[in-house]
Amino acid sequence: MLWPRLGRALLAVPLVLAATSLAAQTIDDGLMMPRRQLCTGFGYSHDAWDRYWEGTLERGNGNLGTLTTQGVNWMGSYGVTDRLNVIAMLPWLTTKASAGTASGMSGLQDATVALKWRALSTPLTSRGTLQAFVIGSLAAPASDYTPDFLPMSIGLASRRAAGRLTLNFQTEPGLFLEGTGSYTWRGQVKLDRAAYYDGEQLVYSDRVAMPDTFDYALRVGYWKHGLYLPVSFTQQTTLGGHDMRRQEMPFVSYRMNVSRVDVLARYYLPPSRRLSVHLGASYVVSGRNVGQSTTLTAGLLYIVKL
Repeated sequence: MLWPRLGRALLAVPLVLAATSLAAQTIDDGLMMPRRQLCTGFGYSHDAWDRYWEGTLERGNGNLGTLTTQGVNWMGSYGVTDRLNVIAMLPWLTTKASAGTASGMSGLQDATVALKWRALSTPLTSRGTLQAFVIGSLAAPASDYTPDFLPMSIGLASRRAAGRLTLNFQTEPGLFLEGTGSYTWRGQVKLDRAAYYDGEQLVYSDRVAMPDTFDYALRVGYWKHGLYLPVSFTQQTTLGGHDMRRQEMPFVSYRMNVSRVDVLARYYLPPSRRLSVHLGASYVVSGRNVGQSTTLTAGLLYIVKL
């Protein structure tokens, strides 16, 4: 009865990263840093779950108690020009189960670097401005953690490259509407064993081919007078992989689909508007081989004019 519950936590780590990054200017939003300005700071996240989907079957299991993932994420965004930003993120994570014998892990997870280019900014009717952003990003493990002990592992240890397109319509009164989509290519994962079962067959190798992923998000909110209030729906789909079997230990290349709702409140403090505080929450509403987790975030950001 242990491993099905482990399967639910399999997505807890990626969800923590997503929610934590929402606490700052992110890769996928419609915000930009002006030229020669640096926005940097830290976000804290707390993720917990007690139910999960084993394939499409929603269930619970008490052998692990509550599995909690906590993280501190550093983020920096620099305006090379008014239309081009460089964004970097580096999270530290720790996992812990309240029951059972599985030991938690902690350490640096994956470092991410991205280029964000505002390709279009034009008035659309008399009501607002339409913007289009093209983003490319790279990510790789920042420490020698093992991915083969899910869900206590802090990540999947796969190198990744992603391309993203974001459209943003900002109105004069402050309301905005946003849509974004991304395709992520994932590299092979190396295991500390000579063979594994991938959900369909026994493979005599220490290398695991990882399926790519596609995600999209729809976001509405308010952004004016130093107040940023977005609400978003995100869908992530794994383009391949297999489902967990009954009572099975989760595996790095399994299918992990998830739908979640995110809310965020960020306020830039007067008079300078350089320091901002933010609070956020994320909840998984449906999924496949993932946990029905709730994530809470908080953080501080500061803008430095160079």
